[in-house]
Amino acid sequence: MAENKNNLMTIQVYRKKWHLNIGVVIFGIIFLYLVVTVLLYLTENHVTAYEVREGSILRDNAYTGLILRNEVVVQAEADGYVNYFAPEGSKAGVRSKIYTLSDRELDFSDTGGGEERKLTSEEQSAVLMRIQSFCESFREERFGDVYDLKENVTAVLESQSNQNRQARLDAMTGQENSGIQVYQAVSDGIVVYSTDGYETVTADQVTKEMLTKNDYEQKSIKNNTKIEAGDPVYKLIRDDKWSVVIALSDETAAEMRETERIRVRFSKNQETVTAGFSIRETDGASLGILTFGGSMVHYVKDRYLDLELILEDESGLKIPQSAVVDKKFYMISEEYITQGGNSKEDGVLVQKESGKPAFKSVDIYDRDEEAGMVYLNTDAFDEDTVLIRPDSSDTCILNKTTSRKGVYNINKGYAVFKQVNILCEGDGYYIVESGSIYGLSNYDHIALVGSDIRENDVVF
Repeated sequence: MAENKNNLMTIQVYRKKWHLNIGVVIFGIIFLYLVVTVLLYLTENHVTAYEVREGSILRDNAYTGLILRNEVVVQAEADGYVNYFAPEGSKAGVRSKIYTLSDRELDFSDTGGGEERKLTSEEQSAVLMRIQSFCESFREERFGDVYDLKENVTAVLESQSNQNRQARLDAMTGQENSGIQVYQAVSDGIVVYSTDGYETVTADQVTKEMLTKNDYEQKSIKNNTKIEAGDPVYKLIRDDKWSVVIALSDETAAEMRETERIRVRFSKNQETVTAGFSIRETDGASLGILTFGGSMVHYVKDRYLDLELILEDESGLKIPQSAVVDKKFYMISEEYITQGGNSKEDGVLVQKESGKPAFKSVDIYDRDEEAGMVYLNTDAFDEDTVLIRPDSSDTCILNKTTSRKGVYNINKGYAVFKQVNILCEGDGYYIVESGSIYGLSNYDHIALVGSDIRENDVVF
């Protein structure tokens, strides 16, 4: 019993030997790497890429203008019921039949079994062509085109109706004792059967209040209307030259003070023309005067016209303004550029302390061919570096810089500065010139925010 007790007392407990587990170590290293990587990703600035695409910027201002033309109002020579030969908006020559006066209303009701009302095949084709063109080009945002279609179709139908009416009117005036007196045009011009009191107004007489359409009234004269001697019976537009007067804001007037020609788009038919332009100051207001030398026949029935002044219309590569930054460059004569080393890379000869020149390859960021100058990255040289012109003892010191606008191209995974030539701007974007050797191309990828990146930064 005592012997067993002594044996128990001699038992010793040994520590378990610790064995290195290489798998745990590797896992720990990987875990630590992932944690550091995630922390760096969360704390660093991220470069967002933007794909360069071709685009355009159109900057225009919409106005409603007052139309001024060379118009003459013709008064009736006697009392009676008026009926017209010439369709409204048609060209009339001297001695062309314009209207008749009769002592009674004339009856133009159809008595020929309805044959006269049928459209010819040419007229039917014209209507179908207008409808087809409308269907192919219709856009919901341009619903006003529906009214243009209506006017076009109505013009064809009225043309057919006028032909029938003229034939009937000719037949009536040829009858003896018809009581119908025929009157001819007083001069050449386009015939219009409405008046509004603005026929004699000139550009110098226009006021800002006239452009508001307040109290504007147009009086139209219809067939078989009873008129008295001296009443307006029709008017003639005797010149294809016309003008439109618009009210300008002070800002726009200041911007366009030196403008002499400008592109104009008419909302009525989306026609774009070039107009002469001038500004007249009156009663503290700036009025823009647009002058045209043609296309007036499309607007003979209008006194007010909706239009847009196209101030800028540029096409090129569209980039966000946030991508553009200014970068400094050394500007040197192209005569200092040479080729050397084991390749045909462009470079310069740098003067060393020993006095011997050393070739240094460079990236040329832009060329000014007229001045014979090239742009070199300031980061590639120390300030006051001396360059030697090849085959000469002439030198230049790099100490003067110039600034250029550009973006950072990230196509290759790192940032490369590309200069841009800005054509116009608007709505947070620039339109820049395309096709330059040192500039951007369609589908290039650039940094969306140029200030977030530097030259040669690696982009993940």
